[in-house]
Amino acid sequence: MVSSSKKSDPFTILGVDPGLDRTGYAVIETVCGRVLDAGLIRSSPQVSLAKRLGEINNGIREVLSDHAVRVVAVEDLYAHYKHPRTAILMGHARGVVLLAAAQRGIEVLSLPATRIKKSLTGNGHAGKIQVQRAVMATLKLKAMPEPADVADALAVALCASLARESDVSSMVVMDKR
Repeated sequence: MVSSSKKSDPFTILGVDPGLDRTGYAVIETVCGRVLDAGLIRSSPQVSLAKRLGEINNGIREVLSDHAVRVVAVEDLYAHYKHPRTAILMGHARGVVLLAAAQRGIEVLSLPATRIKKSLTGNGHAGKIQVQRAVMATLKLKAMPEPADVADALAVALCASLARESDVSSMVVMDKR
């Protein structure tokens, strides 16, 4: 499903790089590619999993309250057989982000990491530095975005914007409920 508004109409996308310790987020305005907000939501490793997820939820809800977000774009889950726990913890954080969007009736785009990297760098297996440089060049930033979690969130938002502009429905999985 593709948004019913014109492709050239600017609107706001929240890109999220979910993580239990640090969740990167970036709010961009499409068409002009202007960064409205970007940063990290941190959770405290000294508290329970439930409280950490609550901290992430509060942070995402605050970002959604501060901006008229029309689409939330989130990196797909991926699992490396050597680190299944990482995928599980990322899944918890990702679920909180999806719930916050669903509670506000905001459209969600789920993007594979390889698609995000390929859309910005031409290489689906690009490294962190290559993604940071591509984000910097695309957004005409004066410095590389840091930390990498914020750069990744910017990349997610940019990929979602490019998908919308090019109307490539095979590029993303869209869910509006």
